[in-house]
Amino acid sequence: MIKLAFCLRRLPQLTPKAFRDYWHDVHGPLVREVADALQMRRYVQSHALVDPRFAGIGATRGIDATPFDGIAELWWDDVDTMLAVGETREGREASRRLVADERNFIDVVNSPLFFVNEREIVTR
Repeated sequence: MIKLAFCLRRLPQLTPKAFRDYWHDVHGPLVREVADALQMRRYVQSHALVDPRFAGIGATRGIDATPFDGIAELWWDDVDTMLAVGETREGREASRRLVADERNFIDVVNSPLFFVNEREIVTR
């Protein structure tokens, strides 16, 4: 499997709650609607957990970066399957709809994405 990891930062005019609500309640159902056209196997939203008890964890590592508001993870069977989506009218339209909707809540320029192969180390 291949996975796309999309590290999201919200648009500056959105509160964290408005971002989370839109992402879950509006964008999530849209992803579900177009998943077949995109040949997507899995989609997971990981919403940032803000808790003051976590404040020191990044500091102990010297991290001085603005945290992400969440991570979207999308899975496909393989690279060829994912790339073949762009060769169909349905796949292109589904991709266009998602990208257009992302502009409603994601600071796209400051939200990196990358492809990964998972290497599971611990499962309990």
